[in-house]
Amino acid sequence: MAPLLEAEKVTKRFGGGFLNRQSTVALENLSLTIDDAYPSVTVVAGESGSGKTTLARLLLGMTDPSEGQIRYRGKALAQMSGKERHRFRREVQAIFQDPFEVYNPFHKVDRVLTTPVRKFGLASSAAEGRKLIHEALELVGLRPEDTLGRYPHQLSGGQRQRIIVARALVLQPKVIIADEPVSMVDASLRATILESLLRLTKELGISLIYITHDLTTAYQVGDSILVLYQGGVTELGHVELVIKDPKHPYTQLLVDSIPLANPNRRWGESELTVADEDVVHSDKGCHFAPRCPHVMTICKQQAVPFYRTDPRRSAACFLYQDQPVMPAAQAPELLLELMKREA
Repeated sequence: MAPLLEAEKVTKRFGGGFLNRQSTVALENLSLTIDDAYPSVTVVAGESGSGKTTLARLLLGMTDPSEGQIRYRGKALAQMSGKERHRFRREVQAIFQDPFEVYNPFHKVDRVLTTPVRKFGLASSAAEGRKLIHEALELVGLRPEDTLGRYPHQLSGGQRQRIIVARALVLQPKVIIADEPVSMVDASLRATILESLLRLTKELGISLIYITHDLTTAYQVGDSILVLYQGGVTELGHVELVIKDPKHPYTQLLVDSIPLANPNRRWGESELTVADEDVVHSDKGCHFAPRCPHVMTICKQQAVPFYRTDPRRSAACFLYQDQPVMPAAQAPELLLELMKREA
């Protein structure tokens, strides 16, 4: 059976037009598979500009890859019929960073819930539609009587974001792509929203692609993780392994940026220093080489393969040349293997 959602050797470039031949590689040769039989939480992590949002837009069919394919149930998005795309749009839902941008301030919040029910024909009557909406709101911890009938500005940021989660649930999706879903809400509300998202996988069998720069929340919700740097995957594997014992120097930098409640350890004391060369995106060699304190000559000369540093994790770093090479095309297989173990 074909995977539910699949990115195969996807590259996305911007620019390179007639007047300007230069292009920027936002995502490079990335592969990812979400399997219908094993609902999971896959984390995509990295700093700003690493390609996370570009990946989300590709998976949602909002932009086309420059190379490679995005497939849903075995069918390339670009080749879908109208009926197939209609099903794709229902079963693959998005939760974006800023909940306020989703709302029209002149309409009550009910509109973001009633519109998908109507457009996708989810209810045969108004009463059935209200029942679906009420059930979705209750699933994310909201009381319909305290939520419906209000305007966006009358609700908190956490309430607005949970309504967007409820909107996705109304459509009974198979996959939810959440792009920084808690970065703009108070810390006190993040746990509530993250708990709602986790319930989707555990109770409803919905796979979640959780995109974030925050490794703390990644650790809380994730099963597996891909770490991106300048559009390429630097490390991938089981989330606990990658965050507790990072192998790639870039992942180590991200983990070190997490503030710890330890008075004997200064935040950022092991910060990686930038090498003498300018930080540039080179077509050959490791993209992280200019920032890496362990840089070697080979890092600037050759593309870095994935090394299988242990059974549940791989890192694209020449520090592990003594380990077996894992072809990049096998990355989805490793993640799928982790999903099966967690199931």
